[in-house]
Amino acid sequence: MPPNPSGIADYSEALVRELQKLHEVVVFSAEAPFDPAAFDSVVYHLGNNPHHDFVYRTALQHPGVIVLHESNLHHLITHLTISKGDWDSYVAEAEYNGGEPARLRAEQARTLTVGPDYEGVNMTRRLLETAKSVIVHSRFMEQEVRSANFTGPLAVIPHGAWVEPVDGAPYRAKLGLAPEVPLFGAFGYLKPYKRIAESLRSFRRLLKEVPEAKMILVGEPHPEFPVQRLVATLGLERSVRVIGFTPLSDFAGYMAACDVVLNLRYPTVGESSGSLLRALGSGRAVLVSDIGSFSEFPDDVCLKVPVLSGEEDVLFGYMKLLATRPDLARAMGGRAREWVERECNWPHVADLYSKFLAKPAVTVEYILSWVQDESARSYIATHKTRLVKTLDVIPPGDANRAILEMGSYMQITPALHTKLGYGTVRGCYYGKLGRTDSKKATSDAGEHFACEIDHFDAERDPFPYADESFDTVICGELIEHLFQDPMHLMSEINRILKPHGHVVLTTPNIASLRGISAILQGYHPGFFHAYIKPNEEGNVDARHNREYTPGEIFRLLLDSGFEVELLETGPFGEVYQPEHAWAADVLKQYGHRQDLRDDGIYAVGRKISAVNKRWPDWLYS
Repeated sequence: MPPNPSGIADYSEALVRELQKLHEVVVFSAEAPFDPAAFDSVVYHLGNNPHHDFVYRTALQHPGVIVLHESNLHHLITHLTISKGDWDSYVAEAEYNGGEPARLRAEQARTLTVGPDYEGVNMTRRLLETAKSVIVHSRFMEQEVRSANFTGPLAVIPHGAWVEPVDGAPYRAKLGLAPEVPLFGAFGYLKPYKRIAESLRSFRRLLKEVPEAKMILVGEPHPEFPVQRLVATLGLERSVRVIGFTPLSDFAGYMAACDVVLNLRYPTVGESSGSLLRALGSGRAVLVSDIGSFSEFPDDVCLKVPVLSGEEDVLFGYMKLLATRPDLARAMGGRAREWVERECNWPHVADLYSKFLAKPAVTVEYILSWVQDESARSYIATHKTRLVKTLDVIPPGDANRAILEMGSYMQITPALHTKLGYGTVRGCYYGKLGRTDSKKATSDAGEHFACEIDHFDAERDPFPYADESFDTVICGELIEHLFQDPMHLMSEINRILKPHGHVVLTTPNIASLRGISAILQGYHPGFFHAYIKPNEEGNVDARHNREYTPGEIFRLLLDSGFEVELLETGPFGEVYQPEHAWAADVLKQYGHRQDLRDDGIYAVGRKISAVNKRWPDWLYS
């Protein structure tokens, strides 16, 4: 926490201020003994620097919810080991995270012939193996955590933004600048990876075109990066001022004085930037590197600079554009402020934390504890991330609430009662209308669960339930199997839901990067498009008949009388597919959306009316 000079400290202070309006919050900002049993949730904020050493040790001793602000903790581990002369522990930790090649490199580092492999070994395995759940700020980080084999509950919660008005005029006066002078600024710890040298070289080119332009560097200089000497070497002393570390009020004031803020970095380990969110919230035009989590910001609220190849040319072009067209800079800053006020305000962020922390964690191990059949266990192992994520997006229940799981295989069904708290749990499956099976299960821990499974045809039969019977209906991996009338399914779901009840819909995403990659290479984009060969008994499993895009699911919910509360994409199977990343570059090159491109669609709708369109034109001809 402040006055610790880190962005995560500022973040934590702002978050706690809002969380205290919702819960009783106790803050441990220094190493101290505590009893985790005294709390409903224990939350650890972790970044890759020595300030978090006691947080890391305590998180391993008392596992809880990890807010992972970046995907690489190698510098933190070297502080805990090498800086204390404990090379044996460092080598062991390197081997634990990266195997024999990492051990050999660590042994070389011990001889001081090479440095630690900071970029090659992330050092997060031990933490993620013990974490109960994880919170990250971006889809990039979500993918990093999943690719590190974390299968537990994971939430993507946007980094909060500071949007309080700050007057930059006094700081311009302090700098001796007239209002019309273009002022650029870079903020935060002045490390080399923030592309300070590249920014200064581009700014030197700008001065030939806009000689009156100025730049300030506000933040603590890195001891191994002599930024003042670099400014002198480039002959920029008259146009660039290194302000250095400032109190937070002055930091925000200098930022408000700028016309354009540069927030560049390469390489990245998934970190978010508090100074970037502060710049967007203050209505500044911002330049970011087109990499990692920064690529996910909307294109109309910031300009994105490619890393390495062509970086300085593009950076110079953007700087010239914004310096000579202040109207464009002001318009972009206005859009940025509106976006963060809507998506990243601290009360909203705290509410997302609150909802996630209130949910009991359901792990794949818990799901498996209810299953004895080996084929079912194999299926769960193949779809474990999807099943955990599905449970994660289902609104929690209580003893007075009822939930229906459509297409129930009794895989996640017990958790709807034992973990999510629904008092009434019912399932249904394809079959002859009127048949009902009674199902029972006992977990490895001795918990008991029983429910009724009703049979009917979801696109032909009236559902065998009275109007407004359920608070939540789960339609998981079902709609893609329907042959002729998906709106019958949606109409009946609407009918049996109570007012403001929720439908949770999951389905494969035909517009995923995998699908785009397939069609561009001449293959079918569908996830399961093939016909299915009958088994020895002559039975054929239900194949996929129509897969959907996220936009179609959005329209489906609207036409069915639902307000869309959640629409996102995520993992569908357990296969990490970096080979499709090139498809994202194609989409970007031609100006198409790059979000909502994971393999599975996860949507939650809230009932607000009767069905709006029984036969929508986009779905029926």
